[in-house]
Amino acid sequence: MRTRITLACTECKNRNYDTTKDKKTHPDRMEISKYCRFCKKHTLHKETK
Repeated sequence: MRTRITLACTECKNRNYDTTKDKKTHPDRMEISKYCRFCKKHTLHKETK
């Protein structure tokens, strides 16, 4: 079953993206490099609660 997660920018702390993940293949928190429209550059985004 896929669960819904929110990704937040590590630099400005804004929650920019909503996505889903599979808890079996990714049991820990995800970290993805994505574009932040507030910082206007690619930054690391971490999964939040």
